[in-house]
Amino acid sequence: MDQTTVQLLCPECTKDWQHSPGELPSAAKMFHCPNCHASRRMSEFMRTDRDLQTLKQLG
Repeated sequence: MDQTTVQLLCPECTKDWQHSPGELPSAAKMFHCPNCHASRRMSEFMRTDRDLQTLKQLG
């Protein structure tokens, strides 16, 4: 079975990666980029609106 992932993109350093939505904080919680340690709401790291909706549904 395929595991659902969301695409993330750091708005500061532009690092992009994928992660399981169940292992991420909710969209309104603070998140820290693993590359540059920028701190923003999780929703700001979602690459697309679809990724944000997936996080909200499955996170």
